[in-house]
Amino acid sequence: MSAKSAKRWFWWHKWSSLVCTLFLLLLCLTGLPLIFHHEIEELTEEKHPPSDHQIEGEGVSLDEIIRNGNQIYPDQVVRYVFWTEDEPGLVYLSLADSVNAPPDNYIILPMDESSGLQAKEPATAEGFMYIMLRLHVDLFAGIGGKLFMGLMGMLFVVSIISGVVLYGPIMKKYDFGMIRTHRSARLKWLDTHNFLGIVALVWTLVVGVTGVINTLSDVVLGLWQQGQLAEMTSAYVDAKPLDPDTFYSLDLAIKAAEDAAPDKKTALVAMPGTAFSSMHHYAVFLRGTTPLTSRLVMPALLDASTGELTDMRAMPWFVNVLFLSQPLHFGDYGGLTLKIIWAILDLVTILILVTGLYLWISRFRAMKTANITLKETKIKTALLHE
Repeated sequence: MSAKSAKRWFWWHKWSSLVCTLFLLLLCLTGLPLIFHHEIEELTEEKHPPSDHQIEGEGVSLDEIIRNGNQIYPDQVVRYVFWTEDEPGLVYLSLADSVNAPPDNYIILPMDESSGLQAKEPATAEGFMYIMLRLHVDLFAGIGGKLFMGLMGMLFVVSIISGVVLYGPIMKKYDFGMIRTHRSARLKWLDTHNFLGIVALVWTLVVGVTGVINTLSDVVLGLWQQGQLAEMTSAYVDAKPLDPDTFYSLDLAIKAAEDAAPDKKTALVAMPGTAFSSMHHYAVFLRGTTPLTSRLVMPALLDASTGELTDMRAMPWFVNVLFLSQPLHFGDYGGLTLKIIWAILDLVTILILVTGLYLWISRFRAMKTANITLKETKIKTALLHE
Protein backbone atom coordinates (compact mmCIF):
# COMPACT_ATOMS: atom_id res chain seq x y z
CA MET A 1 0.00 0.00 0.00
CA SER A 2 1.36 3.42 -0.94
CA ALA A 3 1.85 6.11 1.69
CA LYS A 4 -0.86 8.23 0.05
CA SER A 5 -3.36 5.37 0.07
CA ALA A 6 -2.54 4.48 3.69
CA LYS A 7 -3.04 8.11 4.70
CA ARG A 8 -6.46 8.16 3.02
CA TRP A 9 -7.57 4.94 4.72
CA PHE A 10 -6.27 6.23 8.06
CA TRP A 11 -8.34 9.39 7.62
CA TRP A 12 -11.50 7.31 7.00
CA HIS A 13 -10.78 5.05 9.96
CA LYS A 14 -10.00 7.93 12.28
CA TRP A 15 -13.05 10.11 11.60
CA SER A 16 -15.63 7.35 11.11
CA SER A 17 -14.53 5.89 14.45
CA LEU A 18 -14.43 9.22 16.29
CA VAL A 19 -17.89 10.30 15.20
CA CYS A 20 -19.62 7.04 16.15
CA THR A 21 -17.61 5.81 19.17
CA LEU A 22 -19.70 7.32 21.97
CA PHE A 23 -22.95 6.22 20.34
CA LEU A 24 -21.53 2.75 19.71
CA LEU A 25 -20.59 2.51 23.38
CA LEU A 26 -24.18 3.37 24.27
CA LEU A 27 -25.44 0.71 21.85
CA CYS A 28 -23.12 -1.93 23.29
CA LEU A 29 -24.02 -1.11 26.90
CA THR A 30 -27.76 -1.09 26.26
CA GLY A 31 -27.52 -4.09 23.94
CA LEU A 32 -25.97 -6.28 26.64
CA PRO A 33 -29.15 -6.65 28.75
CA LEU A 34 -31.28 -6.78 25.60
CA ILE A 35 -29.45 -9.94 24.50
CA PHE A 36 -30.95 -11.64 27.58
CA HIS A 37 -34.29 -9.83 27.51
CA HIS A 38 -36.32 -13.07 27.61
CA GLU A 39 -34.38 -14.36 30.62
CA ILE A 40 -34.48 -11.01 32.45
CA GLU A 41 -38.21 -10.58 31.87
CA GLU A 42 -38.86 -14.11 33.12
CA LEU A 43 -36.95 -13.39 36.33
CA THR A 44 -38.39 -9.94 36.97
CA GLU A 45 -42.01 -10.39 35.89
CA GLU A 46 -44.50 -10.95 38.66
CA LYS A 47 -45.73 -14.53 38.66
CA HIS A 48 -49.49 -14.98 38.37
CA PRO A 49 -51.29 -18.14 39.46
CA PRO A 50 -53.43 -19.96 36.89
CA SER A 51 -56.96 -18.68 36.51
CA ASP A 52 -59.66 -20.32 38.65
CA HIS A 53 -61.89 -20.32 35.59
CA GLN A 54 -59.95 -22.69 33.33
CA ILE A 55 -62.13 -24.40 30.76
CA GLU A 56 -61.38 -27.89 29.53
CA GLY A 57 -60.91 -28.42 25.80
CA GLU A 58 -59.86 -25.93 23.17
CA GLY A 59 -60.78 -22.86 25.16
CA VAL A 60 -63.03 -19.94 24.26
CA SER A 61 -63.18 -18.20 20.90
CA LEU A 62 -61.07 -15.21 19.94
CA ASP A 63 -64.27 -13.29 19.32
CA GLU A 64 -65.19 -13.74 22.98
CA ILE A 65 -61.67 -12.86 24.13
CA ILE A 66 -61.87 -9.61 22.15
CA ARG A 67 -65.27 -8.84 23.67
CA ASN A 68 -63.81 -9.44 27.14
CA GLY A 69 -60.90 -7.13 26.34
CA ASN A 70 -63.32 -4.42 25.22
CA GLN A 71 -65.22 -4.80 28.48
CA ILE A 72 -62.00 -4.33 30.48
CA TYR A 73 -61.13 -1.21 28.46
CA PRO A 74 -64.47 0.07 27.09
CA ASP A 75 -62.94 3.28 25.72
CA GLN A 76 -60.32 1.42 23.68
CA VAL A 77 -60.48 -0.55 20.43
CA VAL A 78 -58.53 -3.70 19.60
CA ARG A 79 -56.08 -3.06 16.78
CA TYR A 80 -53.90 -6.17 16.87
CA VAL A 81 -54.10 -9.71 18.21
CA PHE A 82 -50.84 -11.62 18.55
CA TRP A 83 -49.09 -14.61 20.12
CA THR A 84 -45.52 -15.15 21.36
CA GLU A 85 -43.56 -18.41 21.16
CA ASP A 86 -42.25 -18.19 24.72
CA GLU A 87 -45.69 -17.84 26.36
CA PRO A 88 -48.01 -20.56 25.04
CA GLY A 89 -51.58 -20.38 26.24
CA LEU A 90 -51.66 -16.58 26.14
CA VAL A 91 -53.00 -14.30 23.45
CA TYR A 92 -52.25 -10.57 23.52
CA LEU A 93 -54.62 -7.78 22.58
CA SER A 94 -53.14 -4.44 21.53
CA LEU A 95 -55.70 -1.73 22.26
CA ALA A 96 -55.61 1.98 21.45
CA ASP A 97 -57.85 5.06 21.53
CA SER A 98 -58.77 4.45 17.87
CA VAL A 99 -57.70 2.24 14.94
CA ASN A 100 -55.67 5.11 13.46
CA ALA A 101 -54.08 6.29 16.73
CA PRO A 102 -50.29 6.89 16.71
CA PRO A 103 -48.09 3.77 17.05
CA ASP A 104 -47.04 4.70 20.59
CA ASN A 105 -50.67 4.86 21.72
CA TYR A 106 -51.39 1.36 22.96
CA ILE A 107 -52.12 -0.98 25.85
CA ILE A 108 -50.97 -4.60 25.66
CA LEU A 109 -53.50 -6.83 27.41
CA PRO A 110 -52.53 -10.52 28.02
CA MET A 111 -55.51 -12.88 27.89
CA ASP A 112 -55.78 -16.54 28.85
CA GLU A 113 -56.82 -18.58 25.78
CA SER A 114 -58.53 -21.26 27.90
CA SER A 115 -60.68 -19.02 30.05
CA GLY A 116 -60.85 -15.92 27.90
CA LEU A 117 -60.03 -13.84 30.96
CA GLN A 118 -57.24 -11.38 31.66
CA ALA A 119 -54.11 -13.41 32.48
CA LYS A 120 -51.91 -10.78 34.13
CA GLU A 121 -51.39 -7.06 34.40
CA PRO A 122 -51.19 -5.18 31.09
CA ALA A 123 -47.70 -4.58 29.74
CA THR A 124 -46.71 -0.95 30.18
CA ALA A 125 -44.14 1.21 28.42
CA GLU A 126 -41.87 1.62 31.42
CA GLY A 127 -39.19 -0.12 33.43
CA PHE A 128 -35.50 -0.91 32.97
CA MET A 129 -35.83 -3.08 29.84
CA TYR A 130 -38.10 -0.54 28.15
CA ILE A 131 -35.56 2.24 28.79
CA MET A 132 -32.71 0.07 27.47
CA LEU A 133 -34.70 -0.78 24.33
CA ARG A 134 -35.65 2.82 23.56
CA LEU A 135 -32.09 4.06 24.11
CA HIS A 136 -30.78 1.28 21.89
CA VAL A 137 -33.32 1.77 19.12
CA ASP A 138 -34.01 5.50 18.82
CA LEU A 139 -32.70 7.48 21.84
CA PHE A 140 -36.36 8.29 22.69
CA ALA A 141 -36.42 10.42 19.51
CA GLY A 142 -38.73 8.40 17.28
CA ILE A 143 -37.92 7.69 13.64
CA GLY A 144 -35.42 10.58 13.55
CA GLY A 145 -33.41 9.01 16.36
CA LYS A 146 -33.67 5.58 14.72
CA LEU A 147 -32.29 6.87 11.41
CA PHE A 148 -29.54 8.76 13.25
CA MET A 149 -28.46 5.55 14.98
CA GLY A 150 -28.53 3.89 11.58
CA LEU A 151 -26.07 6.52 10.33
CA MET A 152 -23.82 5.78 13.31
CA GLY A 153 -24.02 2.10 12.39
CA MET A 154 -22.93 2.88 8.84
CA LEU A 155 -19.92 4.80 10.15
CA PHE A 156 -19.13 1.83 12.37
CA VAL A 157 -19.06 -0.48 9.35
CA VAL A 158 -16.79 2.02 7.52
CA SER A 159 -14.43 2.08 10.52
CA ILE A 160 -14.29 -1.75 10.58
CA ILE A 161 -13.50 -2.03 6.86
CA SER A 162 -10.89 0.75 6.93
CA GLY A 163 -9.31 -0.80 10.04
CA VAL A 164 -8.96 -4.16 8.29
CA VAL A 165 -7.37 -2.48 5.25
CA LEU A 166 -4.82 -0.75 7.50
CA TYR A 167 -4.14 -3.83 9.65
CA GLY A 168 -3.33 -6.14 6.73
CA PRO A 169 0.01 -4.55 5.66
CA ILE A 170 1.07 -4.15 9.31
CA MET A 171 0.66 -7.86 10.01
CA LYS A 172 2.92 -8.78 7.10
CA LYS A 173 5.80 -7.51 9.22
CA TYR A 174 4.79 -9.14 12.51
CA ASP A 175 3.24 -12.34 13.88
CA PHE A 176 -0.57 -12.43 14.02
CA GLY A 177 -1.89 -11.31 17.39
CA MET A 178 1.42 -9.76 18.41
CA ILE A 179 1.20 -7.35 21.35
CA ARG A 180 4.38 -5.38 22.06
CA THR A 181 4.22 -5.39 25.86
CA HIS A 182 7.89 -4.30 26.17
CA ARG A 183 7.25 -1.04 24.29
CA SER A 184 5.33 2.08 25.30
CA ALA A 185 1.82 1.91 26.79
CA ARG A 186 0.38 3.46 23.64
CA LEU A 187 1.90 0.77 21.39
CA LYS A 188 0.64 -1.95 23.75
CA TRP A 189 -2.91 -0.61 23.58
CA LEU A 190 -2.64 -0.11 19.81
CA ASP A 191 -1.71 -3.79 19.36
CA THR A 192 -4.52 -4.83 21.72
CA HIS A 193 -7.02 -2.67 19.82
CA ASN A 194 -5.95 -4.12 16.47
CA PHE A 195 -5.92 -7.73 17.70
CA LEU A 196 -9.37 -7.55 19.30
CA GLY A 197 -10.72 -5.83 16.20
CA ILE A 198 -9.59 -8.70 13.98
CA VAL A 199 -10.81 -11.39 16.42
CA ALA A 200 -14.30 -9.86 16.56
CA LEU A 201 -14.31 -8.82 12.89
CA VAL A 202 -17.06 -11.10 11.60
CA TRP A 203 -19.32 -10.49 14.62
CA THR A 204 -18.96 -6.70 14.52
CA LEU A 205 -19.73 -6.68 10.80
CA VAL A 206 -22.79 -8.89 11.28
CA VAL A 207 -24.12 -6.85 14.20
CA GLY A 208 -23.26 -3.56 12.51
CA VAL A 209 -24.97 -4.42 9.23
CA THR A 210 -28.05 -6.00 10.86
CA GLY A 211 -28.28 -3.00 13.19
CA VAL A 212 -28.35 -0.62 10.23
CA ILE A 213 -31.02 -2.75 8.54
CA ASN A 214 -33.13 -2.73 11.72
CA THR A 215 -33.03 1.08 11.90
CA LEU A 216 -34.68 1.11 8.47
CA SER A 217 -37.67 -0.94 9.70
CA ASP A 218 -40.11 1.98 9.40
CA VAL A 219 -38.89 2.72 5.88
CA VAL A 220 -39.06 -0.96 4.86
CA LEU A 221 -42.58 -1.46 6.24
CA GLY A 222 -43.66 1.83 4.66
CA LEU A 223 -42.46 0.57 1.26
CA TRP A 224 -44.40 -2.65 1.83
CA GLN A 225 -47.56 -0.74 2.75
CA GLN A 226 -47.32 1.51 -0.29
CA GLY A 227 -46.38 -1.37 -2.59
CA GLN A 228 -47.61 -4.90 -1.95
CA LEU A 229 -50.32 -4.07 0.61
CA ALA A 230 -51.76 -1.30 -1.58
CA GLU A 231 -51.83 -3.71 -4.52
CA MET A 232 -53.53 -6.44 -2.48
CA THR A 233 -56.29 -4.07 -1.32
CA SER A 234 -56.67 -2.01 -4.51
CA ALA A 235 -60.06 -3.57 -5.38
CA TYR A 236 -61.50 -2.24 -2.09
CA VAL A 237 -60.33 1.37 -2.35
CA ASP A 238 -63.78 2.75 -3.18
CA ALA A 239 -65.76 0.32 -1.03
CA LYS A 240 -67.84 1.63 1.85
CA PRO A 241 -66.16 1.21 5.29
CA LEU A 242 -67.55 -1.66 7.34
CA ASP A 243 -69.47 -1.33 10.58
CA PRO A 244 -67.47 -3.14 13.33
CA ASP A 245 -70.72 -4.75 14.50
CA THR A 246 -70.92 -6.60 11.16
CA PHE A 247 -67.40 -8.09 11.29
CA TYR A 248 -67.17 -11.76 10.43
CA SER A 249 -65.92 -14.21 13.08
CA LEU A 250 -62.19 -13.76 13.56
CA ASP A 251 -61.82 -17.44 14.49
CA LEU A 252 -63.30 -18.56 11.16
CA ALA A 253 -61.23 -16.01 9.24
CA ILE A 254 -58.02 -17.32 10.83
CA LYS A 255 -59.08 -20.90 10.05
CA ALA A 256 -59.55 -19.97 6.38
CA ALA A 257 -56.07 -18.44 6.27
CA GLU A 258 -54.43 -21.44 7.96
CA ASP A 259 -56.31 -23.86 5.68
CA ALA A 260 -54.78 -22.02 2.72
CA ALA A 261 -51.27 -22.40 4.22
CA PRO A 262 -51.36 -25.64 6.27
CA ASP A 263 -47.62 -25.51 7.06
CA LYS A 264 -47.97 -22.17 8.87
CA LYS A 265 -49.50 -20.81 12.06
CA THR A 266 -50.98 -17.41 12.83
CA ALA A 267 -48.59 -15.02 14.55
CA LEU A 268 -50.52 -11.74 14.38
CA VAL A 269 -53.83 -10.35 13.19
CA ALA A 270 -54.27 -6.72 12.17
CA MET A 271 -57.88 -5.61 12.52
CA PRO A 272 -59.68 -3.63 9.79
CA GLY A 273 -58.63 0.01 9.57
CA THR A 274 -55.14 -0.45 11.01
CA ALA A 275 -51.90 0.42 9.23
CA PHE A 276 -51.22 -3.20 8.26
CA SER A 277 -54.63 -4.06 6.81
CA SER A 278 -57.41 -2.07 5.12
CA MET A 279 -60.83 -0.76 6.16
CA HIS A 280 -62.34 -4.01 4.87
CA HIS A 281 -59.89 -6.78 5.77
CA TYR A 282 -58.51 -8.87 8.53
CA ALA A 283 -54.77 -9.13 7.82
CA VAL A 284 -53.60 -12.49 9.16
CA PHE A 285 -49.82 -12.83 9.31
CA LEU A 286 -48.70 -16.47 9.29
CA ARG A 287 -45.27 -17.88 10.09
CA GLY A 288 -43.57 -21.23 9.54
CA THR A 289 -42.74 -23.81 12.18
CA THR A 290 -38.99 -24.30 11.58
CA PRO A 291 -36.31 -22.13 13.28
CA LEU A 292 -35.80 -20.20 10.02
CA THR A 293 -39.35 -19.97 8.66
CA SER A 294 -40.68 -18.96 12.07
CA ARG A 295 -38.86 -15.66 11.54
CA LEU A 296 -40.66 -14.99 8.25
CA VAL A 297 -44.32 -14.07 7.88
CA MET A 298 -46.81 -14.32 5.03
CA PRO A 299 -49.77 -11.89 4.93
CA ALA A 300 -53.24 -13.19 4.14
CA LEU A 301 -56.11 -10.75 3.61
CA LEU A 302 -59.62 -11.89 4.43
CA ASP A 303 -62.78 -9.92 3.78
CA ALA A 304 -63.93 -8.78 7.22
CA SER A 305 -67.61 -9.04 6.22
CA THR A 306 -67.55 -12.55 4.73
CA GLY A 307 -64.32 -14.20 5.92
CA GLU A 308 -63.37 -14.92 2.30
CA LEU A 309 -59.65 -15.12 1.54
CA THR A 310 -59.00 -12.37 -1.04
CA ASP A 311 -55.21 -12.53 -1.32
CA MET A 312 -52.14 -14.23 0.13
CA ARG A 313 -48.56 -13.55 -0.93
CA ALA A 314 -45.00 -14.04 0.24
CA MET A 315 -43.38 -10.87 1.57
CA PRO A 316 -40.93 -9.01 -0.72
CA TRP A 317 -37.26 -9.88 -0.27
CA PHE A 318 -36.41 -6.62 1.50
CA VAL A 319 -39.02 -7.27 4.19
CA ASN A 320 -37.70 -10.81 4.70
CA VAL A 321 -34.16 -9.42 5.07
CA LEU A 322 -35.47 -7.18 7.86
CA PHE A 323 -37.24 -10.06 9.62
CA LEU A 324 -34.11 -12.23 9.49
CA SER A 325 -31.87 -9.38 10.67
CA GLN A 326 -33.83 -8.63 13.84
CA PRO A 327 -33.18 -11.89 15.75
CA LEU A 328 -29.65 -12.22 14.34
CA HIS A 329 -28.76 -8.80 15.75
CA PHE A 330 -29.46 -10.01 19.31
CA GLY A 331 -28.36 -13.63 18.89
CA ASP A 332 -31.88 -15.06 19.15
CA TYR A 333 -31.26 -17.99 16.80
CA GLY A 334 -29.27 -20.43 18.95
CA GLY A 335 -30.66 -20.37 22.47
CA LEU A 336 -28.73 -19.38 25.59
CA THR A 337 -25.34 -20.59 24.28
CA LEU A 338 -25.39 -18.20 21.32
CA LYS A 339 -26.59 -15.39 23.58
CA ILE A 340 -23.60 -15.91 25.89
CA ILE A 341 -21.25 -15.80 22.88
CA TRP A 342 -23.01 -12.61 21.73
CA ALA A 343 -22.54 -11.06 25.19
CA ILE A 344 -18.81 -11.92 25.29
CA LEU A 345 -18.28 -10.40 21.86
CA ASP A 346 -20.28 -7.35 22.95
CA LEU A 347 -17.85 -6.89 25.87
CA VAL A 348 -14.91 -7.32 23.47
CA THR A 349 -16.39 -4.59 21.25
CA ILE A 350 -16.69 -2.28 24.25
CA LEU A 351 -12.97 -2.83 24.92
CA ILE A 352 -12.18 -2.11 21.25
CA LEU A 353 -14.09 1.17 21.43
CA VAL A 354 -12.50 2.19 24.74
CA THR A 355 -8.96 1.43 23.51
CA GLY A 356 -9.66 3.29 20.28
CA LEU A 357 -10.81 6.33 22.25
CA TYR A 358 -7.71 6.09 24.46
CA LEU A 359 -5.43 5.92 21.41
CA TRP A 360 -6.99 9.01 19.88
CA ILE A 361 -6.76 10.99 23.15
CA SER A 362 -3.13 9.96 23.71
CA ARG A 363 -2.26 10.83 20.09
CA PHE A 364 -3.96 14.21 20.45
CA ARG A 365 -2.03 14.93 23.67
CA ALA A 366 1.25 13.85 22.08
CA MET A 367 0.68 16.11 19.09
CA LYS A 368 -0.28 18.99 21.37
CA THR A 369 2.88 18.47 23.45
CA ALA A 370 4.99 18.26 20.29
CA ASN A 371 3.52 21.53 18.98
CA ILE A 372 4.22 23.27 22.30
CA THR A 373 7.79 21.94 22.32
CA LEU A 374 8.29 23.09 18.73
CA LYS A 375 7.04 26.57 19.55
CA GLU A 376 9.31 26.77 22.61
CA THR A 377 12.29 25.67 20.50
CA LYS A 378 11.55 28.33 17.90
CA ILE A 379 11.30 31.02 20.60
CA LYS A 380 14.60 29.94 22.20
CA THR A 381 16.29 29.88 18.81
CA ALA A 382 15.01 33.38 18.04
CA LEU A 383 16.25 34.68 21.41
CA LEU A 384 19.70 33.19 20.86
CA HIS A 385 20.03 35.00 17.54
CA GLU A 386 19.09 38.43 18.91
